[in-house]
Amino acid sequence: MALQQEAIANGLFTANNIWMMLSTALVFIMHLGFAGVEAGFGQAKNTVNILFKNTLTPIIGVLTYFFVGFNLMYPGFAEGDAGIFGFAGFGLSLPENGNTVDYASGGYTYWTDFLFQAMFAATAATIVSGAVAERIKLSTYLIFTFIFVGLVYPIVGSWKWGAGWLDQLGFYDFAGSTLVHSVGGWGALAGIIVLGPRIGKYVDGKVIDKPGSSVPLAVIGVFLLWLGWFGFNGGSVLSADPATVSYVLVTTSLAACTGGLGAMFTALITFKRLDLGMVLNGILAGLVGITAGADVISPNWALLVGFIAGILVVISAISLDKFKLDDVVGAVSVHLTCGVWGTLAVGLFSSNPDHTLVKQLIGVAACGATAFIAAFIIFYALKLTVGIRVSAEHERQGMDSHEHGIRGYTIVYDE
Repeated sequence: MALQQEAIANGLFTANNIWMMLSTALVFIMHLGFAGVEAGFGQAKNTVNILFKNTLTPIIGVLTYFFVGFNLMYPGFAEGDAGIFGFAGFGLSLPENGNTVDYASGGYTYWTDFLFQAMFAATAATIVSGAVAERIKLSTYLIFTFIFVGLVYPIVGSWKWGAGWLDQLGFYDFAGSTLVHSVGGWGALAGIIVLGPRIGKYVDGKVIDKPGSSVPLAVIGVFLLWLGWFGFNGGSVLSADPATVSYVLVTTSLAACTGGLGAMFTALITFKRLDLGMVLNGILAGLVGITAGADVISPNWALLVGFIAGILVVISAISLDKFKLDDVVGAVSVHLTCGVWGTLAVGLFSSNPDHTLVKQLIGVAACGATAFIAAFIIFYALKLTVGIRVSAEHERQGMDSHEHGIRGYTIVYDE
């Protein structure tokens, strides 16, 4: 009997760990999705610059999370601790029996846990990249990413996922509508405020369209992100529990579908056209919206959460333009606006009566204020010191040829 129980335990441990590693890989592939969306929505003359940032972001994200982020987010708050700040030391220090079934209640190894969480950290930074594209200095963006993903994101994350004060309060965020998406969205909002709009974006009260380089690439990017969300939300179950994982994947996909429809109908009414870009961002809006409550919101309510997110993403994009806040890919509308909505939706539609709207509001406000103020200070300090924008000449001619010496799209004719 003892041998049989041990075999079952080992089998569950292996299954859980395999699912968590697969989820890690799916979240990793989301970076390719972000790269596709940003390069597709961005102008051709800035393609290499956009892709360069998207390549460096996960590199910086994983390394900073290795050196400080993981132990800032999971500091091991002691019982009775205020749960505001803690740090368990630099690097990865394997806990006792950390790579055995004793870690994470036998769910997966310490190493798998680190890598899965590191992918989330890098995602928060990538959100900022698309919003500030086409006019930010590459060096400035990289410095911001290093500080934001290394310090700000894990400290805010520790308040819930590290058993900090928001967790003790009862705030709920299953997979990061607030802790990942709106934190990144607040950083993006601070960035576009400090940066200012691209040259020629707003002229005489009119919004000037700057066509992206590749609609097919943007579509591919969105579907890669949708694929990655199966790991983003499905992996956040933190086990391979078949009932919960399958439930989460259903609510996630349903919200993505209605998000696309909500954006399509809203754009049709507003712009009098079938706007593919808005549909694509609507899909992402639905995914962001359901992320906070994918395990506690019913499939029927998930349809509504996604649909409202699709409506909000269009309204948000229009509102940003009215205030001359230039967001190249709609990152603020997708991740901030719909991240906030999705987190509040938990307080409205959760099957758990302990998830109240007041608790969700407190969490949204605390995380939002911290992330925005911190990002604004970082960006503004960089503006005053090393500078934040490329020259007007570089912006007009394109950042690829000036900063990288190559272009993203080159046609060579044989003579």
